[in-house]
Amino acid sequence: MADVFRGRGCDVFQAGIEFTDPRYAEKFSRFPFRHAVFDILPLLSPQLRRRTGQIRIPDQAKAGDYDLVCFGSPTWFFRTSMPLRSYLKSDEARIVLAGKPFAAYVVCRRYWSINLKEVRKLGTAQGGEYVDGIRFMYQGGQIRSLLSLLSYFGKGEMRERSFGIKIPPTNLKPDFGDQARAFADKLADSLGPHRRSFVPKG
Repeated sequence: MADVFRGRGCDVFQAGIEFTDPRYAEKFSRFPFRHAVFDILPLLSPQLRRRTGQIRIPDQAKAGDYDLVCFGSPTWFFRTSMPLRSYLKSDEARIVLAGKPFAAYVVCRRYWSINLKEVRKLGTAQGGEYVDGIRFMYQGGQIRSLLSLLSYFGKGEMRERSFGIKIPPTNLKPDFGDQARAFADKLADSLGPHRRSFVPKG
């Protein structure tokens, strides 16, 4: 997406929101995980309750007169991930989004609508104007994609089977790149012919 925007004459600033909360960050500091299930299970309750946590916000995401902001939003237990939710509720997000159009792309295994609706709601509450969203999905159905993801978390490599069940490669479907480029082109069209700036986050 960033390459598409640059090709359309945009200045692109990318900013990753770092998850530093001491209650959870240590488990994410190693890969593969010590235990694919129990290392992520502590996030279930706060995720379902839409809690926030400690994050580190890079300078590009603290202020800037951007013409468009695009959030990359992972899906954790059906909802927007805690790091991105924490940013979207921050004073820095209010400064960046005030009166600005924003879009979002959601990364998910299967269920994506709750995540996208939450990003839209939080961004709008901070003064942004939602313009569009898209989802990029993992390969396989709900069960096989879950087995594939947990296998990757636990082993750190792609495997063909888990518990004797044939599983697809984890991560996104092969055509997600084409979808992302088409989405970026559509967003760039909405900016008009002048040079604009774009900020992916999350």
